[in-house]
Amino acid sequence: MTGLDSSADTVIVLDFETTGLSPGYGDRAIEIGAVKLVGGEFVDRFQQLMYPGRRIDAFIESYTGISNNMLKSAPPCEQVMSEFSEFIGDFNLVAHNASFDARFLDAEFERIDCHDHGPFACSMLTARRVYPDAFNHKLGTLVSYKSLPNDGTFHRALADAEMTAHLWLNMLHDIRLDYSCEEIPFSMMQKLSRVPKLKVATFLGKLAEKWIRA
Repeated sequence: MTGLDSSADTVIVLDFETTGLSPGYGDRAIEIGAVKLVGGEFVDRFQQLMYPGRRIDAFIESYTGISNNMLKSAPPCEQVMSEFSEFIGDFNLVAHNASFDARFLDAEFERIDCHDHGPFACSMLTARRVYPDAFNHKLGTLVSYKSLPNDGTFHRALADAEMTAHLWLNMLHDIRLDYSCEEIPFSMMQKLSRVPKLKVATFLGKLAEKWIRA
């Protein structure tokens, strides 16, 4: 089951590597990675490099480890994104700094005349509420802060998506543990990311009361 009222542990967690910061300035995706979670279990993965139609600069090569030689033989963005649209279906979506990934998903889908995907939740904004004592809320910092599984690879799409998925599940676990909330809807996690930090405990306390009454 997908949709805003479905469980927050049934989602697709995704990450893009790109030629730059904004599709509004002509930047394109060069890699997509995603994991499918169903009931908190990893059930499927998607990873693919894609050729953006031009060379990438030295900074992006250094930052991601993705070289122009690697992209030469990659399929075009349009082919990869068509396959990815089938993979995500109507699942709810999660990304770390979701506004970035949502912009690229929308821009790349626009190119293949695809205008429909599930709503996003942002693990970075949510982590700011759930883990306010973390030094910062970059993915690498949170992975270290919570001792999450990782192989030491960062800034590759599938590795980042997998770490984000572990972070997301860890936040759900900690909310359940701290507030006795067995059922956490995806819509609640979306709302939590926008709750003023000083009101987070009240917000989650009300969720716990609702669960107890049910």
